[in-house]
Amino acid sequence: MKKVLSIQQKIIPEMIDLLKKRYEILKTIYYNQPVGRRALSQELNLGERIVRTEVEFLKNQGLVEVNPIGMILTKDGEKILEELKEIIYVLNDYKHLEEKVQKLLKIKRIIIVPGDSEKDRTVLKEMGRVCANYIKELIHEGSIISLTGGTSVAQVVENFPKINTKDVLVLPARGGIGRDVEIQANTLTANLAKKINANYRLLHVPDNISSETLETIANEPEVKEILDVLSKSDLLIFGIGRADEMSKRRGMPPEQINELIDKGAVAEAFGYYFNKNGEAIFRTPSIGINFYDVKNIKNVVAIAGGKNKAEAIIATRVNNPNMALVTDEAAANEIINILHSK
Repeated sequence: MKKVLSIQQKIIPEMIDLLKKRYEILKTIYYNQPVGRRALSQELNLGERIVRTEVEFLKNQGLVEVNPIGMILTKDGEKILEELKEIIYVLNDYKHLEEKVQKLLKIKRIIIVPGDSEKDRTVLKEMGRVCANYIKELIHEGSIISLTGGTSVAQVVENFPKINTKDVLVLPARGGIGRDVEIQANTLTANLAKKINANYRLLHVPDNISSETLETIANEPEVKEILDVLSKSDLLIFGIGRADEMSKRRGMPPEQINELIDKGAVAEAFGYYFNKNGEAIFRTPSIGINFYDVKNIKNVVAIAGGKNKAEAIIATRVNNPNMALVTDEAAANEIINILHSK
């Protein structure tokens, strides 16, 4: 396929451009359906006339259905979209890019999704879908799954297929954070467990409480039991944040944020702040998985994308050869730029 596509790109490059454009249209309809023509035009940043012409073509091919509530993909449209993803993967030589980044980060696996999730929200949704499919293959009888909160992990849970598992337990990797209940670890834990027909336990412990209160809660029999089981997780799913952004989200006082940045914090994951060398330099007062336990977990899966997350992704390597990363093209290219400039 690669050779054929290479020839076509040289002889009729406009065909490849058209293919990529129609792929973007199908993908955007899929993740926003039902969607109106004007909304689609805004999502794609294309003129309404261009969108109307392309949608009409896709409709005539039986790939898109247009009705009063908006456009949706037909079954054939969904099938073609999946096949187009494979073609885009080959066209952009993502295999080479994945191998390059994987070698630089020294991790087990990296999966790259086309685009920039900071500029196109459908890219994050696609990252969530791809990550969910990868994780599904890692779950086995007796699995203990732990996961953090956050928008990226939320997309994994939202796109997780419904499956039946046996003797699987899902746990939150840490306590709650902020006011966004929908993307807190407890909420995502319950939602994932329901999708895979698993058991789950919750940690009803907020972040940023005093050390004395934290110690008292940690010694409560029920909490202690959950923490003991959490340390035996064989699959961890987590998101990666920038230190400056996450410290603000966690409601840290300005002087503490400045102190963190002065110490070189560039990334945050499961309550720990990391410097450029991947060293944990601070931990928020919260209950959850221990950084030192992470190194021993059989499968560690991170999801994060966007050019601005590249430095944070590099810093959050947990020196675990079993770590996998799902990211986007923008972050992957920036990771290469940063590590090659050192």
